[in-house]
Amino acid sequence: MTDKPAYQRILLKLSGESLAGGAGFGINADVLQQYASEIKSVVDLGVQVGVVVGGGNIFRGISDAAREMDRVSADYMGMLATVINAMAMQNALELMGLYTRVQTAIPMEQVAEPFIRRRAVRHLEKGRVVIFAAGTGNPYFTTDTAAVLRAIEIEAEVILKGTRVEGVYSADPEKFPDAEFYKELNYMQVVKEGLRVMDPTAITLSMDNKLPIVVFNMGKNGNLKKVVLGETIGTKVRGDV
Repeated sequence: MTDKPAYQRILLKLSGESLAGGAGFGINADVLQQYASEIKSVVDLGVQVGVVVGGGNIFRGISDAAREMDRVSADYMGMLATVINAMAMQNALELMGLYTRVQTAIPMEQVAEPFIRRRAVRHLEKGRVVIFAAGTGNPYFTTDTAAVLRAIEIEAEVILKGTRVEGVYSADPEKFPDAEFYKELNYMQVVKEGLRVMDPTAITLSMDNKLPIVVFNMGKNGNLKKVVLGETIGTKVRGDV
């Protein structure tokens, strides 16, 4: 392993559920701090970092009420949940001395900048971590799709999807211990086999734009840095394997 990063600009996708730790909802301060420390370790290498965080840890607590709502209203509630997580991540990163910006797809000037691609790229070039919130700003699209869209727009070289497991398996390894682990996959395998990498829209968008995805365990200290330095960690999804 060298200290030269394999990527100069990355988009890190984190699930909201992972921020909850073992509680299932809310924000776990220890997990938040660990994630912020992981991000700092790659920023210190000179890597430009964009982040998209889901909202499942916040939205799950109100999902029973949302069941009676129409899909559009529920999706907008989920987008607002991602803003809460983005602000929490921003605070954790700034406590570690990093410069950050939160950009939202839904205008809310009192708490964050609106998403403007050129401004986001300029922030990245200045070494700031840019956290993209509120999904795409449209219902019916997941934060996975938002992450791929933002990665393409800022010309990131890769999407790094941090999860609670080592990578992609044939089934949920937390429920099926004998599930097969995949070291490498291509996009079509993911779609045909229905593997839980990202939703089909996100995978198709990645495939069309030849954007590789690395799925890895974000909970292990040092894993993000290892991926950025080019170590074989997790599962890599790309065009040809």
